Amino acid sequence: MTVKAEKDLLKLLENVEPVLLDGDFVFLSFEQAVYGERLDLSPIVSVREREGLTLVVPREKADANNLVYESVFRSITLSVYSSLEAVGLTAVVAGVLAEKGISANVVAGFHHDHVFVQSERAKEAVAAIASLRRSE
Repeated sequence: MTVKAEKDLLKLLENVEPVLLDGDFVFLSFEQAVYGERLDLSPIVSVREREGLTLVVPREKADANNLVYESVFRSITLSVYSSLEAVGLTAVVAGVLAEKGISANVVAGFHHDHVFVQSERAKEAVAAIASLRRSE
């Protein structure tokens, strides 16, 4: 399936469809780990930083392994095919969430952007993102 990735911000906002994923997620950091380690935690995101390997994992996996985390998040997929070269989509989304005091931890995938928000504010975040379709 070949889908043309969109670069135009107005078109992206017209078509943005926030989809709330099931389950809670947590961010973990492992100082000495390298990419590919801790697959037992079923990470959905992996980022190598100078300080260590950051993994975003299902909360139940962290709990089952007695791992300590700071906060619990839900993931919202922006179901619009955004180009990695598109300018402004994540800024607009983060802005509308910031207006409501909701943190936005954004991860870009090849096809979509994914926003991690505080678990207890997830439905409010979805509504705020969905409102962009009507307000832009």
